[in-house]
Amino acid sequence: MPTNSCFIFFFFAITSMVCRVRAVGVNWGTLASHPLPPRKVVSLLKTNNINKVKLFDADSNVLQALSGSNIDVTVGIPNTMLRSLNSSKKAADSWVHDNVTRYFYNGGTGVRIEYIAVGDEPFLQSYGEQFHPFVIGAVTNIQATLVKAKLDTKVKVVVPCSFDSFQSDSNLPSKAHFRPDLNKTMIELLSFLNKHESPFFVTISPFLEHLQNKNTSLDFALFKETAHIRHDGHKAYKNSFDLSYDTVVASLSTAGFQNMDIVVAKIGWPTDGAANATSYLAETFMKGLMNQLHSNLGTPLKPRHPPAETYLFSLLDEDQRSIASGNFERHWGIFTFDGQAKYQVDLGQKGSSSSSKNLVNAQNVEYLSSKWCVVNNNKDLSNATAGAAFACSNTDCTALSSGGSCFNLSWPSNISYAFNSYYQQHDQRAESCDFGGLGLITTVDPSINRCRFPIELRTSHSEVLGVHHYHQLFTLLGAFFLACFCGLT
Repeated sequence: MPTNSCFIFFFFAITSMVCRVRAVGVNWGTLASHPLPPRKVVSLLKTNNINKVKLFDADSNVLQALSGSNIDVTVGIPNTMLRSLNSSKKAADSWVHDNVTRYFYNGGTGVRIEYIAVGDEPFLQSYGEQFHPFVIGAVTNIQATLVKAKLDTKVKVVVPCSFDSFQSDSNLPSKAHFRPDLNKTMIELLSFLNKHESPFFVTISPFLEHLQNKNTSLDFALFKETAHIRHDGHKAYKNSFDLSYDTVVASLSTAGFQNMDIVVAKIGWPTDGAANATSYLAETFMKGLMNQLHSNLGTPLKPRHPPAETYLFSLLDEDQRSIASGNFERHWGIFTFDGQAKYQVDLGQKGSSSSSKNLVNAQNVEYLSSKWCVVNNNKDLSNATAGAAFACSNTDCTALSSGGSCFNLSWPSNISYAFNSYYQQHDQRAESCDFGGLGLITTVDPSINRCRFPIELRTSHSEVLGVHHYHQLFTLLGAFFLACFCGLT
């Protein structure tokens, strides 16, 4: 009998650990000028045994590609829809019908939708209070529609919250609480989540914490054993993740919801566009994070209770993400825009067929021709900087920014990078490599060391700037961007 008891205990312990390992998913954003086709992305997910994915919208092509994949899906509602969903039950009925009921898994086909994320960090401090009044009404109406559709026991309604929803005078969990301007709305939201047994979705970003807080060292953000330990009373914190997670735990506890499950909705490390945004450091961070999650140790305030689920940010780079908070925003991907792994990390996913557990690249990716646009060195290049400035005002040049992978390019190679970025985004049309006669199309790859001159994917969802506007805009924008782009000379 004791032997059987030990066996049962061991079985459940192992089962629990396996389940936690499987609770690692990825965010799949689609803000790209030339996105990888959805079916190839789904194939990439399945090849790498990634069983959970969080979307920021409910794009029909993406949901169709996910149908029958057995991947658990979180569909998203953009912040811009919160007002209408708050004021109109019909709008909520229509949205759920079009984006959930229509695709929902029925045992063999369909999409395994498990969460509806209402808004994307609507409490972000930089948004002010523009979305605050609509959140509770929106989640209430969406929930009511799920009840009518008899999906309320299968699909949970959540609201992803930004980390700046919390405050701590000492930057320690013991002093943490929700921002005062959020108190009323947050209590209503937490009461809603608690009533429907939904988890609390939150972003944790050690990279941003390191970038914005001089007291957070790089070693502390990267799970390095050499990091200086931070003490909060009798609690000792060895890394930024544990400290941030316990800030969430303490804030929920202060609000009276200490037992609510927590889902880390976004966490990652960018690989370009800023100092310390490199593939090497991203790999170091991801390996540290995976070790922390899979150790099952939890945190000082939640020992042996790691997050219910964790969604890595992000699956792929997105060259059209807003860079309001930094040029690194377009480089969060574990994979490049074309589905090639930037580094290797064992995500610990169950069912991996690879003995090395390395990430597997997207296969049979279709690119545009092997052509690049570079500066013509035989021309008078006195106006080349203005041309590059124009190009970068209409395409992604974030790799050229300070600390970026192409920051150290000398002139005129950096001009060529700008020209090529514009040329690729405009589907390699010959006129998009004109630049007043300064551009030259070449079949010789101009990439240098870490600086990759990309070739875009054949599939294009970009809004192409009409070339007939070029000469007008060149004159108007050239002088304006010249000062901003003085580093190119």
